[in-house]
Amino acid sequence: MAVANLLNNWLARNPVMYVITCVTATAALLMIARWDGLTPEELGLDAAGMRRGLRWAPVLAGVVLLVLLLLVAVPSSREAFRDSRAADLSLGRLLWGVLVRVPFGTVLLEETAFRGVLWAMIRRRHGTAWATAVSSLLFGLWHLLPSHGLNRSNAAVASVFGDGPAAVASTVAVAIAATAAAGVVLCEVRRRSGSLLAPAALHWSVNAFSYALAWAAPRWWLDS
Repeated sequence: MAVANLLNNWLARNPVMYVITCVTATAALLMIARWDGLTPEELGLDAAGMRRGLRWAPVLAGVVLLVLLLLVAVPSSREAFRDSRAADLSLGRLLWGVLVRVPFGTVLLEETAFRGVLWAMIRRRHGTAWATAVSSLLFGLWHLLPSHGLNRSNAAVASVFGDGPAAVASTVAVAIAATAAAGVVLCEVRRRSGSLLAPAALHWSVNAFSYALAWAAPRWWLDS
């Protein structure tokens, strides 16, 4: 995971290489799970779990989309969608991000790692509470490198924290805490649904819909 994190953030920023790195790391994690003796049910990948996940997925996606659309509808919260990482993309690159990079890169690797293999390994040995706490903390730390550029790319973040070294440090600390908290929510969805597909659907919805709205906002809402 450390190697994948470095490759994705420093050494291989090419979008195709990003997906290849994530898929390769996911395969390695599933091999570790097999070596450890984890069952598909423990990983949330058994047939019954997948069926439950398919029932959860549209509900979770619908809730996320509704919340984000409400935020866009309120003028005071629209600034949060001013993000240069998405705003400057062509339609083709946006679709690549939403339909390939996010689901088969980000979500595949992070859900397999933090709500799948790691969560199941710790849960078997120390129980659900420890599994959720440790995997969520590591999920937060996983975002240390990606959060370094938020002050430059997101206008709302820059307006709150500024853009100096101290501001970057504060932004990174808040990003780690926020993603760790999000990890707790995703672990709870994983526990309640009994499926890895459910937190994956929630994760994809947040990332993909936010990405799409950040692309659309400056074109239709922010400058109006």
